[in-house]
Amino acid sequence: MFEISELKAKTLAELQGISKSIGLTKTSQLKKLDLVYQILDTQAANPSKANVAATPKKEEVEKTEKPKRRRVTKKPQAVENTTPLEKTQVVENTETVTNIKTVEKTADVSTTEKPKPTPRPQRKPPVKKPIKAEEKKEVVISKVKEEKQEQKPANQPNRPQQNRNNPPQKNKNNNQSREKVNNSRSNGNKSTNRYRDPDFEFDGIIESEGVLEMMPDGYGFLRSSDYNYLSSPDDIYVSQSQIKLFGLKTGDTVRGNVRPPKEGEKYFPLIRVSKINGLNPNIVRDRVSFEHLTPLFPQEKFNLAEKGSSLSTRIIDLFSPLGKGQRGMIVAQPKTGKTMLLKDVANAIAANHPEVYQIVLLIDERPEEVTDMKRNVRGEVVASTFDEPADKHVKVANIVLEKAKRLVECGHDVVILLDSITRLARAYNTVAPASGKILSGGIDANALHKPKRFFGAARNIENGGSLTIIATALTETGSKMDEVIFEEFKGTGNMELQLDRNISNRRIYPAIDLIKSSTRRDDLLLDAKTVQRMWVLRKYLADMNPIEAMEFINDRIKLSKNNDEFLISMNG
Repeated sequence: MFEISELKAKTLAELQGISKSIGLTKTSQLKKLDLVYQILDTQAANPSKANVAATPKKEEVEKTEKPKRRRVTKKPQAVENTTPLEKTQVVENTETVTNIKTVEKTADVSTTEKPKPTPRPQRKPPVKKPIKAEEKKEVVISKVKEEKQEQKPANQPNRPQQNRNNPPQKNKNNNQSREKVNNSRSNGNKSTNRYRDPDFEFDGIIESEGVLEMMPDGYGFLRSSDYNYLSSPDDIYVSQSQIKLFGLKTGDTVRGNVRPPKEGEKYFPLIRVSKINGLNPNIVRDRVSFEHLTPLFPQEKFNLAEKGSSLSTRIIDLFSPLGKGQRGMIVAQPKTGKTMLLKDVANAIAANHPEVYQIVLLIDERPEEVTDMKRNVRGEVVASTFDEPADKHVKVANIVLEKAKRLVECGHDVVILLDSITRLARAYNTVAPASGKILSGGIDANALHKPKRFFGAARNIENGGSLTIIATALTETGSKMDEVIFEEFKGTGNMELQLDRNISNRRIYPAIDLIKSSTRRDDLLLDAKTVQRMWVLRKYLADMNPIEAMEFINDRIKLSKNNDEFLISMNG
């Protein structure tokens, strides 16, 4: 049997001769190292051929092995505990020093790499021919590996070289066979798992939008408009750090990416913010609060008499014009057509002013009217019907108002059409804690503060957006509470549109009392020529009762295509 070090010491011609004696063919093209490994593989597979090839040189092997066996059996303890391998060799065998010079060099290198003396010394047969530097490195590396693998107690008797060299080859073969088995098993697992559901990554795929509602603990939720901004399964969790980072407030319309909830989480968390109130988050962070903005009189008029107009909106556009930032009130008795009038105004604003964000807020209304409004009005409809509790009315109204304020802070024009402010005040009165001071009609003294704050939020902002609120107020319902609520709001608005039950009883629509309806500072909204003609028209209608005045204007306006043509026809 040949060792790897013994084969590497031989020349290429000698290796080719050994390979022929073993029975290898096509070895002329192989390099020296490849040929060595080929011979080792062959002798591991067929040890009988290797023994035949190695017999001519048995005498040399015996000569080299005799001193080794004699030394190890004499002093195993001294070798283990006292001196390194090289010194014992020099002291005992002075005759073989010349033959073992190369072994001492390699042993020096190995002892420097591994300071502890090896329990079993390993020696190699004498090498007659010089070894190249590369081959020396390979010999040292192989000896270090063998020392690590074969560290055993020194008392154990040495085994022949055949027994030491053959098992690694068998281990190699065993490892290869095990790898094949493992590969076949893994392939089998792959084939069985072909139909397993693939692992998808859903983080950041879904983009959602909602209105932020802050919690007392500092975090918040994005409420969906599909559920009227109340708590729902579509709520998105917003962390406290995100709220502080972007300066978010209650009512901010946030758009961003969400991820599915992990194990133990209830909500979809927001992972990235892309838009806040339709603007870049960096711009919104430095906004001025709504309370510190400068309010002005309305200066830009809503065109209600252009496309999408009706007879009602044309009359409103002349007698009580609406401007951006108007705080208007439609005062009406029951069954005077105030809801239809509100719908006409909403459609006219949507048709002529697409830049305006419009919200129709229905509080304590009938469910069928809510459905009709959603289908016929081009705008966002938020409703809380009369079968809902009062605290829900209040919650919906508050979040709509906060949303409108945040949009105005970012420079948008917002219109809220509220039906009705009387029922909203009733809801606030129900929810408000008792203060001990009760007004006539059973209203708490502090209950009207919040609905007044709602209605008073309408304003035109200097160098900014505007918030317009058109609210309906009920009168002559037979309830003392409704009368008190109306009287409280009577002087707060800057536009008032009075509806008359006597006109609607005659089936004349719109049932507007033209003499009592007006807008404060309408000269800022209308041009000078229109203001002059309207002054003349009002003076002419003052001598008529409300029914005659409405019939007169109705007949004249129907004959003209638009309001400009109607004003020109006044000359004749």
